[in-house]
Amino acid sequence: MTDSELDEILTFRWPIVMRRVMADGSDEWLKGFVRSIARHGKRPSWRPTVKQAQIMRRLVSELGTAPEPMMEVIER
Repeated sequence: MTDSELDEILTFRWPIVMRRVMADGSDEWLKGFVRSIARHGKRPSWRPTVKQAQIMRRLVSELGTAPEPMMEVIER
């Protein structure tokens, strides 16, 4: 994973992935993983392992690029 790709994922895509994983709330391992990546991503010298990068790319492709689901307004 290049530095620019990592910066783009952590800055623009990862917050979306985190919101969707936390909202689902069913997979504790996945919740821990996205929190861990967000925590590690704050360190300038951190780089993901090959396995972490693969999981990050998969999550971004599945969760980080799809449009937000429409929310129903309770009061109109």
